[in-house]
Amino acid sequence: MEEAGAPHFPFPYQPYPIQEQFMQALYGALEHGKVGIFESPTGTGKSLSLICGALSWLRDHEEKRRQEADRLLQGDGGTSLSISSSLSTTTSSTPPSSSAEPDWITDFVQKKAERDFVSKLKDEELRRKKREEHLEMIRNNSQLKYALKRKSCEDDEAVKLLQLSKDPQEGELNNPEEELIVAEYESDDESKTKNKFCGGDDDDEDDLLEEHVTKIYYCSRTHSQLAQFVHEVQKSPFSQDISLVPLGSRQNMCVNEEVRRLGSVQRINDRCMEMQKNKHDQRPKEVEGGKRKRGAPKAVCPYVGAQGLQTLRDTVLGAVRDIEQLLSLARETRSCPYYATRLAIPPAQLVVLPYQTVLHEGTRRASGVQLKGQVLIIDEAHNLSDVLSCIHSSELTGAQLCRAHSQLAQYSERYRSRLKAKNLMYIKQILFVVEGLVRVLGGKCKVGQNPHMTFPSLCLPVTELLTINNFLFKAQIDNINLFKVTTTTTRSQPQHTAIGTEIGEGIDGFYGYCQQPDTGKHTHTLGMSPSAEERELAASPMMQVEGFFMALTNANTDGRVVLHTQGNVAVSSMKFLLLNPAVHFSQVLKDCRAVIIAGGTMQPVSDFKQELLFSAGVGAERIIEFSCGHVIPPENILPIVLCSGPSGQELEFTFQNRDTPHMMEETGRVLSNLCNVVPGGVVCFFPSYDYSRRILENWDASGVLARLSSKKKIFQEPKKANQVEKVLNEFSRTIQRCAVDAGTLSGALLFSVVGGKMSEGINFSDDLGRCIVMVGMPYPNIKSPELKEKMAYLDKNLPHSGGRSPGQALIENLCMKAVNQSIGRAIRHREDYACIVLCDRRYSRPATLAKLPDWIRAHTHTHTSFGPAFASLRRVIHTHLRRNSSSYERKG
Repeated sequence: MEEAGAPHFPFPYQPYPIQEQFMQALYGALEHGKVGIFESPTGTGKSLSLICGALSWLRDHEEKRRQEADRLLQGDGGTSLSISSSLSTTTSSTPPSSSAEPDWITDFVQKKAERDFVSKLKDEELRRKKREEHLEMIRNNSQLKYALKRKSCEDDEAVKLLQLSKDPQEGELNNPEEELIVAEYESDDESKTKNKFCGGDDDDEDDLLEEHVTKIYYCSRTHSQLAQFVHEVQKSPFSQDISLVPLGSRQNMCVNEEVRRLGSVQRINDRCMEMQKNKHDQRPKEVEGGKRKRGAPKAVCPYVGAQGLQTLRDTVLGAVRDIEQLLSLARETRSCPYYATRLAIPPAQLVVLPYQTVLHEGTRRASGVQLKGQVLIIDEAHNLSDVLSCIHSSELTGAQLCRAHSQLAQYSERYRSRLKAKNLMYIKQILFVVEGLVRVLGGKCKVGQNPHMTFPSLCLPVTELLTINNFLFKAQIDNINLFKVTTTTTRSQPQHTAIGTEIGEGIDGFYGYCQQPDTGKHTHTLGMSPSAEERELAASPMMQVEGFFMALTNANTDGRVVLHTQGNVAVSSMKFLLLNPAVHFSQVLKDCRAVIIAGGTMQPVSDFKQELLFSAGVGAERIIEFSCGHVIPPENILPIVLCSGPSGQELEFTFQNRDTPHMMEETGRVLSNLCNVVPGGVVCFFPSYDYSRRILENWDASGVLARLSSKKKIFQEPKKANQVEKVLNEFSRTIQRCAVDAGTLSGALLFSVVGGKMSEGINFSDDLGRCIVMVGMPYPNIKSPELKEKMAYLDKNLPHSGGRSPGQALIENLCMKAVNQSIGRAIRHREDYACIVLCDRRYSRPATLAKLPDWIRAHTHTHTSFGPAFASLRRVIHTHLRRNSSSYERKG
C-alpha cells in the first residue's frame, strides 16, 4: 500500500521490490539536487527503473511548476502576498540600503517587481501552452506533414531545374584559389562575427531557435546501448507523452551517401562542414563596375534547409524513435537528422546522447546541449574516470606534425602577399609551435623546409614524461600564448578555433586543391605514392594539431606529456595524459540540478568518489549511494574463491610463478574438471593477451587442450573487433546443437581476456555462460610510465586511508573493476543461474572480497582445497538440471 504523498511510478508490469526502491531513491535524488551513485545488476531492469523513476519526477516537477504559476496568477486577494513571498527568495540575498528609503519608493519598487514577475509568469505559461499545442498538432498530423514535405521537395526540385535552364552562361569565372584566401581572423573580444549556423541571416531559420525546457539528458557509452535505452522508453508507459531526441555523430546520422562513403569520422566531419560553408558562401559577390562574378559551382548538401529541418525536427518531437528509425524517416523526407535533432533539443524532455557529446565542453557547446539546471544521467559509468581522461587526452604522431608543417609552410608561402597581416601572424605562430614540437621528437627543421626530409635517424626507442611547463620549455614555445591561438571564436555554432576554422579550412582547402588532377601539383613530399594510411593522415592534420594545442592549455599539475621517440621521427609520438579528470567534470556537476551516475557494477566506489566528486568540489552531503541486490534466488548463483587445484597446488598467479609449468598444468586440471560437469557454455578469462597465448601454447604441448576439446568445442577471442559477432554466433550455435544432439560434446569453451572485446557489453545469458572462470587477478602493468605518473599524482594530491596510499588503491581498484565487469557477463535475468570460479587465493583477502558487488559477495564461498569446492559446484549444477528436466516434463 502506497504512503500518502509518495510518488506514483507508472510501470509496464508489476515492478520488483528492488525496482520500487531504486525509483524511490532516484526520485529523491532528483528532487533534492543530489549527485547519486546507483548500482543495479544487469537483469534487474535498471533501464526501466531509470526511465520510470526519472520521468515520474519530471512529470511531477512540471505539474508543481504549473500549479505554482496558476496560484500566483489567480488574481485573488492573496496574490500580492504570494508574489511577495516568491520574490523574497530572490531579494533576500541583496543587502539592505544603508539609508532608509521613503515608503512610497519602497512600495513603488515592490509593485513594479510584482508586475514584472507576473508578466514573466504569463509569458512562460503562454510559451508552455504553445509548446504543448504544437506537440499535439505534430502527433495528430504527422501523415499530413509527410505529404506536404514530399510535395514541397518536388516543387523545389522543379524550381531549381527551371532556374538552371534560364541561368546565363556568361560572366567572369572566379579563380578557384580565391576561396582559399581566408578572411581576417579575430579572436577573443575582437570577434564581431555573426552566428552562421544554418544560414545565419535567414529569418526563417532563426525562428527554429527557442529556449530550453526542463529536461533529462541520458548518456551511455555506445550507440547500441543508447538504442536499447530508447527501445525501453518505447515500451514504457511514458512512450506516448514524452518528447525524446536521440543525438549521434555525423558518422552515425549522415544520410548523404556521397559523404557517408568517405568512411572515417574525420573525413565525414570535414566534408559536412565544407558543404555547410559552401552553402553560406553562395551569395552573389559584387565586383568593380557593379558586375556580378560567377564562381565555379560548389557542392552543397541537399539535405540541409530550413523547411526540411523544421519538418524533421517536429517529427522527431512527435514520437519516440531510435537513430535507425530516424535515419529511415530522414531519407524519406530528404532532411538532415544530424542538424534537425540538434534543433529539437530545446523543447525536448528527454535527450539521449553518447558520452563524448555531454562530457566534453567544446562538443557540448557545438551540439547545443545546455546543462544549466537540468538533470544528467550517466549510465554504464563504471569507467567514467577513464572515459573523462580519454576524452580530454590528445596524441600527435611525428608524421602528422610533418604533414601539418608542410601544408602550413606551403600555404603561407603561396598566399603571403594576399593574406591579412593578422592571419600571417597566427600562421607564423602555429608554424613556430609545430617546429618546436618536431624538435622535441628529435627532428631538425628550419622555416620553409620540410621537416620530414631533415630528420636524423634516432637510436633506441625512448619514453619520457614531462610536466606541461617543462614540455613547453623543452619545445621552446613557452613564449607563445596558446590560449590566444586556440581561443574559441563565434563564427559558427560548432566550436572552432583559429586553427580549426578560417586558417585550418584555408589550409585544408589548399591541400585538396593541390591534389586535384587538373592542377598538376601534388604535395606528397615523401617521394612516394600515398598509401591508404597517408591519405587518411592527409585528411585534416590541423584538427589533431589543434586538439593537442588545446590540451596543452590545461593547468601544469593536471596533466603530463608522454614522449615516445623511435628510430624515425615520423613514427615517434607525443601524448597529453590528463591526470585530473575532475577538473573537466566539475563544471558538469556545478551546472546540473542533479547528476545520476549509474551502472551494473559500480564497486569499488571509494576511489570514484575521491577522484571525481570530492576533487571536483562536491560535498559529502550532496552525494547519495544506492545499491540493490539481484532479482535471482540465492540458489541461482554460486561464487567460489578457489585457493588450490585438484593436486593440491596453491593457486596464486603472481608475476613470479604464473608461468611455471606446475601452475599452468594445475589450471588446466581445474578447467578440465569443470568442463566435465558444467553443461552448455564455459567462459574462461585470462588476465592478459600475452598470458593467454603462453598458457594455451603450454596446454597444446601438454595435451590439456586435447582433453578439453573432447568435452567442449574450443573458441578464442578474435584479434579483430569485426570478428567478435561471428565467433559469438558460432559459440551460441554450438551450444544449442550440443543440447539437442546429446553427443560426446556437452557445449563450448570460450577463452577470453579481461578488458578485451568480450569482457564488456557481451551477454552470456542462460546456457551461454553456466560457468565463468577467472584465472588470476588482472592487475595493470605497474611499469607503464602513464600508470606510474597517475599513481604519483594521486599519492601527492589525495589523502591516504586504511594504511594504503591512493596509488596502491588505484591498482587494486582497476583490477577489481575489470573483474566485476567480466564476471557480470553471466546472470542476465531472474530465471538464469551460473557458477563463478575465482582461481586465485588472493581473492579470499577481506579487502579484495569487499570490492566485489554486494549481490555476489553475499553468496561467495572460499575453499582452501579443490574437493569441497568441486562438490558444491556439481551439486548446484545437478539441482538445476533436475529442476529444468522436471519443468520440461510438466510442459510436455
